[in-house]
Amino acid sequence: MKKAFAPVLMSALFALSGVALAQGEAKRSITKIAGDLYRFQNNFHFSVLLVTPDGIIVTDPINADAAKWLKAEIATRFGKPVKYLIYSHDHVDHIAGGEVFAETATVVAHAQAKRDIIDEKRPTAVPEITFSDELTIELGGKTVELSYLGRSHSDNMIVMRFPAERALYAVDFIPIRTLAWKNLTDAYIPDWMDAIARVEQMDFDILAPGHGPLGTKADATAFRRYMNELHDQVIKADRAGKSLAEMQESIRLEAYADWGNYDKHRALNIEGMYNQVRLHRRGN
Repeated sequence: MKKAFAPVLMSALFALSGVALAQGEAKRSITKIAGDLYRFQNNFHFSVLLVTPDGIIVTDPINADAAKWLKAEIATRFGKPVKYLIYSHDHVDHIAGGEVFAETATVVAHAQAKRDIIDEKRPTAVPEITFSDELTIELGGKTVELSYLGRSHSDNMIVMRFPAERALYAVDFIPIRTLAWKNLTDAYIPDWMDAIARVEQMDFDILAPGHGPLGTKADATAFRRYMNELHDQVIKADRAGKSLAEMQESIRLEAYADWGNYDKHRALNIEGMYNQVRLHRRGN
């Protein structure tokens, strides 16, 4: 394992068309992304896992029941132990249930995520290895590169790049052709857009988000442009003295009308950006 310190470079819920879940029944699956990289689905949440000759690298466990299902499936399909468990950030809807893998796996996260997990008493295993900027994990001839790109949807969000598979796992802060979640929960603006710009400088083809369909680097660029346009229009309206209600009526963002959650979350996105703009105007 090699550690590097040079600086480097939502919780959104997505409706899946045609999926009907029975009361209390979880929709779960494991599908191949590319090479030895697989995607784990638990209802509307997704994580990824990398299969190597020496064991499995698992990312966000999602919750205890999902983790138990995944552990059993890994044993059946691959017959190898989970050696590493990596958290994307500290939010409980992605990282609960880490204790399921703790017997064989070393838990890894950003240093701030570990502090939040402990302070907030998150129901999961506490990370054993932490880092501030970059960390490379090697197992069975395979590599995953972890990078902290700055604040976005949280202050401890990392992305995970799988070089051989040319894929990047990025949770919550880059939805694919979908508006941001509600009122930009836990947003850091304009840091969020800066973090996406850093993603765009990375070398990958497949973008695997924590919710919704797979995408590409072009989807990251499109979402950054959306966030920048939202930000600029809210600032312009605020300087013109418009109220939040007036902004929600006049800022239409029509170029994104065919994106997911446009009708449900457009006004809420404006509210979240308005709150961020007002916060910065107060000097916070």
